[in-house]
Amino acid sequence: MHPRLTALQPYPFERLAQLHRGVTPPTDRKAIALSIGEPKHDAPAFVVSALVNALPELGTYPATAGLPEFRESVARWLDRRYGLGGTLDADRMVLPVNGTREALFAFAQCLIDPADTAALVAMPNPFYQIYEGAALLAGATPYFLDTTADHGFLPNLQQVPDDVWRRCRLLYLCSPGNPTGAVADEAYLTEVLALADRYGFVIAGDECYGDLYLDEHRPPPGLLGACARLGRGYERVVVFHSLSKRSSVPGLRSGFVAGDPAILAAFKLYRTYHGCALPVHVQRASIAAWNDDGHSAENRALYRAKFDAVLPILSPVLAVDRPTAGFYLWPDVAGDDEVFARDLYAHENVIVLPGSYLGRDAGRGNPGRGRIRLSLVAPLADCIDAAHRIRHFMESRPS
Repeated sequence: MHPRLTALQPYPFERLAQLHRGVTPPTDRKAIALSIGEPKHDAPAFVVSALVNALPELGTYPATAGLPEFRESVARWLDRRYGLGGTLDADRMVLPVNGTREALFAFAQCLIDPADTAALVAMPNPFYQIYEGAALLAGATPYFLDTTADHGFLPNLQQVPDDVWRRCRLLYLCSPGNPTGAVADEAYLTEVLALADRYGFVIAGDECYGDLYLDEHRPPPGLLGACARLGRGYERVVVFHSLSKRSSVPGLRSGFVAGDPAILAAFKLYRTYHGCALPVHVQRASIAAWNDDGHSAENRALYRAKFDAVLPILSPVLAVDRPTAGFYLWPDVAGDDEVFARDLYAHENVIVLPGSYLGRDAGRGNPGRGRIRLSLVAPLADCIDAAHRIRHFMESRPS
């Protein structure tokens, strides 16, 4: 067996199931899950139709590179969304993937030299646990960059020692962030790119929440857009996008990677052996989704309504801020986050994720401790009901 499998920590939702073991929630209220970031909005009808209409193509093996029409639809969307000025070559700079989770993991396996025993993979902390597992199984050592309120929930790049940057081979950067919703602005992205140019590491830009923003006049910037405006090309930069959040189709398992053509050529070779080509009928549905921006705006409006409804209920009892993007709240519960989550489930049948499950203690304490992640993916009425239950729980707790 792979010797590093034993270094993998249980997934957050496995830990949550263990936390709930032996607890009997009230039966007079239905369970409301705010724990997992699984979109529950209806899938766009035109995407479903495109999927159904393409089912006759089930008899076709998909190519690793994907359909030319898929790559073109992605390139056009990236150009519209991030203002690339037509600089992205759809044939050499775009590859389909089975959602960002699969690709973020596989990318490290392709990129890290197993003989490089000093290799570090840097990642935000708290984080999407795939980053850590990808680093470990690629033979590298994870390096955690704490994201705390005092630095806008973004990694403080100036506090990273030069020796760490010299050993860094890959930086996972998540913007908008999970679980905080923090957005790296253009100046921050420019700083990251300057570090990559200076030290030679690759940036994996996890931008899967990039189309879920709360201010229609301020869409979050992206790494490719920053590259284009700097005129530096896309060297050492690969971004990861998915339809799961943007189009509320998590079961479609459709996404793409785009960026540095040399890296994508190697990643394409890796994926040819990895055996993870995106099915043709999924690509057809994805083309329809990437070609349309209206449904994504409608999706954002649904999340905006949830934040507008839930925050006034929670703010009097919880230290919680409206995020810039995404669909999470990241409140401070002023105490043990595990106890809070377990007791909330026991008293109110509301399921939330302890923030410490998303972070690691790298010698400075776990930056997720004392917080919980609330995922506003449930229907609006359920989100409002859950917020009232959380408030009742807070107001009825012993002081």
